[in-house]
Order: sequence, then structure tokens, then C-alpha cells
Amino acid sequence: MIGFGLIKGLAVTLKRFFQTYFVTNKLGSKHYYTEEGIESRYDPSTEGIFTVQYPEEKPMLPEEFRFVPFLLYEVNEQGDKEFRCTACGICAKVCPPQCIWIKRMTDPATGRPSPHPEEFTIDIDICMNCGYCAEYCPFDAIKMDHDYELSSYSRENSVVSMEQLGKPVDYYAKIRPDNYRREEEARAAKKQPAAS
Repeated sequence: MIGFGLIKGLAVTLKRFFQTYFVTNKLGSKHYYTEEGIESRYDPSTEGIFTVQYPEEKPMLPEEFRFVPFLLYEVNEQGDKEFRCTACGICAKVCPPQCIWIKRMTDPATGRPSPHPEEFTIDIDICMNCGYCAEYCPFDAIKMDHDYELSSYSRENSVVSMEQLGKPVDYYAKIRPDNYRREEEARAAKKQPAAS
């Protein structure tokens, strides 16, 4: 029968429409706007409202979600930031759109290159969020962020400097707890001397 598929599709739409009204009123709208309510919408058996009302609600991001890269730093005893980056340039070499620029620091006494970045910039408008920079970094200095709300009205704001990219190791442990735990276990295993 011609048009049967159209009627079937409209029936699904109407069913969802009425479920949204009745189920939301039965459970109370507050249930859907809590963290548990948002999490329940990812279940295939969800009935009623299942759209995340962005920006009032934010979708729950999986741990492996990636957006623009950020640089990890640790805070020393004096309270100074010590970036893990050694300005080796591997991330800039593997970057497909070539949106990473690094300038290596030079030692003022000798004039020789120092294993620290003087400048580290990323153009987030060009970045395609592939994660190669984080994957190939041999020092675990660059990771992929969960912060996806970086849009601005100005083109100048898209070039992000080292100070803006820097985030503490605690931040990384918070957004990617499983990865952080695995990396720390591997780091601890390397430090332990071999049993004789």
C-alpha cells in the first residue's frame, strides 16, 4: 500500500509525543533534569522526554571523548608550574592539519636549546580533534580535553597559547580516571627494580 511507511513513521512520532507528555508528568519533570535523569535517557528503553535540553543540561561525556588538546603540568614545592612538555616537536610533526607550533626555550647562559617550550600554540579552529598529538607524545605531556565550549566571535581567540592550554595533572585524573590509573600503574611498574 502506498503511503503505509509514512503513516507508520507518523505513528512513531505521535507515540513519542504523547509519551513525553504523560511520562514526564507522571514522574515529575524534576526527575528528568537531574544527573540520574539525564543518564536514564541513554537507556534504549527510555520513554518520554529523552532530548538533552542544551545548554541548561549538558550531555554526559564518555571518558574517551576528545576535543582540543591540553598540556599537563605538575606543581613543584615552590608552587611553580612544571610542564611535562620537552618541546621535542613530535606532536607538531604528526598533526595532520599542522595546527601546533612550538618554539623551544634556549638557555641564556650557554645559548643552547633547553628541553622546555618557550611557546606552544594551537589553532583550535584548524584542529580536527584526532588525538594524534596525545597518542604520539612520548612524555604523556599532551592529552585531549573534554571542554567543547570554546566558540567565540573573534578569530584571534582561536589561537590558544601555552598558559591557556596548561592544566594540572589533577584535572586529567578527574576527567579520565581509568586512563590516569592505568598510566600511573605503568609508571610505578617502570620505577620498581626488577626482582632478582
